[in-house]
Amino acid sequence: MNFEPLLTASPAIQIHAFAAMLAFGLGGLVLFRRKGDRLHRMGGRIWAGLMLAVCLSSFFIHTIRMVGPWSPIHLLSLATLYALWRGVTMARLRRIADHRRTMQLTYAGALVAAGFFTFMPGRIMNAVFFGGPQPMVGVAVAAAIVVGGGLMTWKGMQPRRRAGGRALAAR
Repeated sequence: MNFEPLLTASPAIQIHAFAAMLAFGLGGLVLFRRKGDRLHRMGGRIWAGLMLAVCLSSFFIHTIRMVGPWSPIHLLSLATLYALWRGVTMARLRRIADHRRTMQLTYAGALVAAGFFTFMPGRIMNAVFFGGPQPMVGVAVAAAIVVGGGLMTWKGMQPRRRAGGRALAAR
């Protein structure tokens, strides 16, 4: 692994990448652990703030230009901003099942699926993970990130169960 491409990138890319990495880790924890308690709410607020930073910083990144300075990735940022607003609104309205589903899909789409594309050739994270003196270490770490994120998303989407195997009702 070689962090030099990321550390020499523009401040917008650095903010975007570091906020996304923190959101990826924290979001997985929020999805994985118990829901509804004080730590869940605090972690969710921090995660939403990190995702807001990811989305807003993306509007200052113009490395892929398809329509003027914009690309389809910017549409994903707009969709993520809407999903964050919807998820928070659903929580405030106590529509917990809608909140849960919105946040799970936002994590899966905006971080796991979109994050996969950051490893494409020519992208900075590809250079970070695969362009260093030991590219196989980068391959192993990137695979662990993608698989771990997918497993955390899948685990977070499973209904909680009582002893005896019955699913708990959505709160």
